[in-house]
Amino acid sequence: MHLSYCTNVHPAEDLDGVIRQLREAAGPVRRAAGLAVLGVGLWLPAPLAARLASEPEALARLRGTLDDEGLEVRTLNAFPYEAFHAEVVKLDVYRPDWTDPARLEYTVDAARVLAALLPDGADGSISTLPLGWRDGWDAAADRAATEALAALGAELRAIRAETGRTIRLAVEPEPGCTLDDVDDVVAWLAARRDRLDLDLVGVCLDTCHLAVSFADPAEAVERIAAAGIRVVKVQASAALHVERPADADARRAVGAYAEDRYLHQVREDAPGGVIRVDDLPEALAELPATAPWRVHFHVPLHLVPEPPLASTTDVLRTALAAVRAVQDVDQVHLDVETYTWSVLPGAPVDLVDGIAAELRWANAELLERAEQPA
Repeated sequence: MHLSYCTNVHPAEDLDGVIRQLREAAGPVRRAAGLAVLGVGLWLPAPLAARLASEPEALARLRGTLDDEGLEVRTLNAFPYEAFHAEVVKLDVYRPDWTDPARLEYTVDAARVLAALLPDGADGSISTLPLGWRDGWDAAADRAATEALAALGAELRAIRAETGRTIRLAVEPEPGCTLDDVDDVVAWLAARRDRLDLDLVGVCLDTCHLAVSFADPAEAVERIAAAGIRVVKVQASAALHVERPADADARRAVGAYAEDRYLHQVREDAPGGVIRVDDLPEALAELPATAPWRVHFHVPLHLVPEPPLASTTDVLRTALAAVRAVQDVDQVHLDVETYTWSVLPGAPVDLVDGIAAELRWANAELLERAEQPA
């Protein structure tokens, strides 16, 4: 697997900002992590993706910076459209959805940029939102999204014919969305295999989202494979786990993670079925708290929360092992996606040191350990 870290952790909205983040963060992270080459899963806001797709000089400037800093790009995160570090993001991250032509245009621009940045012989991937947020989604919206993804498939085939580069779309299920979990995305894609090219459209398995759903990670991966669908990308991420959410200490500890920028969906693994709420304050006010919780808050992989909280790196390990068991992973992109450093409770962490430590952990625990003989 190719390891990278996602640059949506950095608040850059234009080319100068992206180049600055590469020189001041990604390059220093590579050196601090002791890597000859570092993969970066670029996040390009939509206006910048459009500029890079249409201005060869701007694209050459970006490519030169990547080369100077020892960085390579095999995957893009095209889930947030823009303004991912606004004071309040919440539901805005799901707009525009796949019914809006702007979403298709953005993704095509991203694909053209990625085709120009890929190393020789490498396939590329682009992760995207799971169609849209669930509220108001109806049959008309579903038809529009299907047509948009079919049109994207035609564009990806044209890019492959023009450039020789294969770019795949990775649809990322997320709690609360139209495609809430792995079962939803598998069913949706499988039902449309006559309209969508499933060689070019597959799944982005975000292991924080997977953990929040309380699905068995190995079984979830096996269902993807059984449907003839590809895991295109794995977003290495961990959720918060609260074993006894009724305890006062646990409620105080998890309450510290409630913040105003991002949505932190919570699920309770109740005996009668998983109970779902859309944000952490709502969970603290409304959930019965009689069974364990998982919280959609991307916890840095190498940081172990203080008890009574825990993280779900065990789900990440099991999911990766399952992916290795069902498909060739040479072109699966493993992207560390911890975008929450700026909203972590407690003292601020030096971002370069934190990302470098997280990448060292991922390399040792997810790649090197998997390659050791049993």
